[in-house]
Amino acid sequence: MNHPDPLVRRSQASHFFQQMPLTDDKDHVLVLSSLRNIAIAQPDDPEFPSLGIFTSMTRLIQKDIHHKQWLLKDQNIYIPYYAAHIIGTYATSNPQSAGKAAESGAIPALLELLRGKISWVEQRVAARALCHLASHDVAFRATMSETEDIVELAMEIASSCLGTVYRQFLATEERNRLKYHCELLTRGLGGVETENRKAEEWGVQLQEWCLYLLTCFAGKEIGRDRISNRREVIENLCDVARSSDSWHETAIECVVLLLKDPGTRNRALLQDYHRIKYGEMRLGSFEVEKALEETWELKVERKKKEKVMNTEELKQRETMAGFLKREGNESFWRGEVEKAVNEYSKALEVCPLKLRRERIVLYSNRAQCCLVMKEAELAIGDATRALCLSGGSRPHRKSLWRRAQAFDMKWLSRESLMDGLRFVEVGRRKDVEIPCFAARLVKKQMHATWPFAAAVKSEVAAGKCKKVERFDHGAAL
Repeated sequence: MNHPDPLVRRSQASHFFQQMPLTDDKDHVLVLSSLRNIAIAQPDDPEFPSLGIFTSMTRLIQKDIHHKQWLLKDQNIYIPYYAAHIIGTYATSNPQSAGKAAESGAIPALLELLRGKISWVEQRVAARALCHLASHDVAFRATMSETEDIVELAMEIASSCLGTVYRQFLATEERNRLKYHCELLTRGLGGVETENRKAEEWGVQLQEWCLYLLTCFAGKEIGRDRISNRREVIENLCDVARSSDSWHETAIECVVLLLKDPGTRNRALLQDYHRIKYGEMRLGSFEVEKALEETWELKVERKKKEKVMNTEELKQRETMAGFLKREGNESFWRGEVEKAVNEYSKALEVCPLKLRRERIVLYSNRAQCCLVMKEAELAIGDATRALCLSGGSRPHRKSLWRRAQAFDMKWLSRESLMDGLRFVEVGRRKDVEIPCFAARLVKKQMHATWPFAAAVKSEVAAGKCKKVERFDHGAAL
């Protein structure tokens, strides 16, 4: 690498790449670690890809998979991770490099890692590398012969990888964890907390890479056709798209690509047809009709009426709304909650639409009454109306908190967490101390929305795990 003559340097590097898979040298790991750092620093540099680094990395992966004794010798266990990482890094944004990687036979080798021939750590870098390769047309064509395997593996891993990471690493006692996993996760820096935090990150990344891989195939006509033929894949994608998880946007993008294609549109639409025709999504349902009527009355009819009212009449309505609001407040504090709801509703009926601030308070107060009556759905609706009126830049703080509580009552943990965090953020802008009740709610929802929470529950239900913890906080779920 340091030879002054570029021709000699290239010749020696090319020879080294050719000989590396054929030799048994304990320093290979150090070399691969350095090559990985070079690739990260200069991912668009075509020199090493042109000298045969992809063929070398592919052969090393194949050697590790098929020769277990060699894999377990010295530090060779690190080699598949570094080799797959190097392939993926050089293929990130350079189509020519991605094409050379595909020509070198990297895709079948990466697929073997994706099948879990070694561990979930290698699955992650294999999924990453395949995503980068599939994002380039020149390399995507090489994956078409493996489309069915890739699609099936990607969906299966996306559904089960969090449980795998939890079972094979997070739920394992420190002394029983694979040493090379710990070293790769922490780079030798940090203890158990760092290991757990990084393992959580890598588990989520593996899930996201698999979903992105599906999106890459959905972006191509032949890929969409293969995906749409797999009913369970579409069902899983639709379930993910409806969820509130952080990676649902990737699933939505994939479903949208299927819907835009006339050839795959019907197969994707039919998955939700029964929900729309017979279920709660039915457009002719009472709830939908009622919501449409209320919206029309408020946004069209009432606006027309108030537009032709004179100033004196509007003033009278404003005074009446203020009086009813005070009556509602008094009823609420006396414990007459239903009466307070009626008075707030009457106040909203007479309060002019242009009095935005007054209407925000009325909706928010009625939401509080609904919370007391355990009517979570109604509380969410009123709090949302108040927040829509207040705007996104300066949201009504009390409405945020009330909606967070209502979401909590409906077991919508992620939505409750988002409103709780926003409530804290708005308070910090005003130099308000974080209330203890808000801190408790945020902590509770952070545990409930932990990506591995479902994996923990399934492991406990199966009797495979006794201790249930969120490791980055050390508190029981």
